[in-house]
Amino acid sequence: MTQAGSHQAVDWAGVAARWLLGATFCYMGSVKVLHPVEFLKLVRQYDLVHNPVLLNSIAAALPWFEVFCGVLLIAGVAVRGSATMLVLMLVPFTVVVLRRALAMQAAQDIPFCAVKFDCGCGAGEIVICGKLVENAALLLLACWMVVGAGRRFCARYSLGAAASRRPAPR
Repeated sequence: MTQAGSHQAVDWAGVAARWLLGATFCYMGSVKVLHPVEFLKLVRQYDLVHNPVLLNSIAAALPWFEVFCGVLLIAGVAVRGSATMLVLMLVPFTVVVLRRALAMQAAQDIPFCAVKFDCGCGAGEIVICGKLVENAALLLLACWMVVGAGRRFCARYSLGAAASRRPAPR
């Protein structure tokens, strides 16, 4: 494969990764949007926020924000910013899920990878080891988008290319 062919393959892989990441967050966010009471109950189980107004606000806004970031990624608008927001959501969420799983593992005296619970991600009850691997993969994809992958078919990238062809003002 030539260097140009290799570069093009990486471009297409970046687009596929961007669309996959966007679709994943659109799906996960829409599941929570469609079942807000269940999502609120799951958020409450983490016992991180004690103010009911703040708790309700988080449970109401977070799913829509996930959907919004997913749509932006699929459309190719503000890709780096959207991916950065996903990283900023995924890192603390992964840490909180890990802490809860470790507490459950210690309380139930079972192997870590046997811990199962509904983490609130939108996929129902999950095996924790699988969820941590999934989150690591989503984090890697989001970080790849932050560093500039997946630019092909981006609305902003296309607009920027059109703007660069215009003659400079005198």
